[in-house]
Amino acid sequence: MTPCPLCDDTGWRPIDEASTGARRVARCDCWREQVGQQRLADANIPKRYQHCTLDSFLAYNESLDRAVAHARRLVQAFPAVTVGLFFEGQPGVGKTHLAVAVLKEIVQQTGARGLFYDTRDLLRIIRSTYDPSIRTTELEILRPVMTADLLVLDDLGAEKTSEWVEETMNLIVNTRYSERRLTIFTSNYPDIPDDTEPNSLLFRIGDRMRSRLHEMCEFIVLDAADYRERPANAGTDDLIAMWKLRRKATL
Repeated sequence: MTPCPLCDDTGWRPIDEASTGARRVARCDCWREQVGQQRLADANIPKRYQHCTLDSFLAYNESLDRAVAHARRLVQAFPAVTVGLFFEGQPGVGKTHLAVAVLKEIVQQTGARGLFYDTRDLLRIIRSTYDPSIRTTELEILRPVMTADLLVLDDLGAEKTSEWVEETMNLIVNTRYSERRLTIFTSNYPDIPDDTEPNSLLFRIGDRMRSRLHEMCEFIVLDAADYRERPANAGTDDLIAMWKLRRKATL
């Protein structure tokens, strides 16, 4: 393989200051690309979503256009941004696609440490560390979750509620909030202020966490058809028709 012509594969390229004639060094773009690719491989993105990009997201209505616009602004502003995103909507509307796309672009462009977890899987892994036969400790699982530059927690609220679940999730969320670390959440549960409605986000995660999430994130509602139910070779017109039928059914 031919060495990088700018840095000779050292990761540092020389820069001559025109005003002073002094020479300094800066990180080469090839180094950022290599680091970004390695950290992307370490980000725990499921194979099903590894193809997801912002460019490949099919936006065919105002809510989807708005969601993509927020996602792009976050990518462009990183790392000078502390408010994350909370993608809310019914199953199959593209919440995970957008969250993964943002994660991928930020990691690839900046070399940031990113991490993806389905919330239920994360809780299951943490719970498994209580088994004496498992050598991995709870702290070893939690540390990267709490310290990642960007964390995606997918499907929040899908886990069965319990005191342990609430305490564990509040620990993760509050730690990242205190350290001003960027977090993206997705959830199928609507953010309505009704703690008696079993299908509300408030009922699923509790008032304390919901309040914290509103401090940490901008809430974005995705209103769309269930992409998973599309016919084979369906196009944009088909998805629009499915979306209109879904909206009509909920009126």
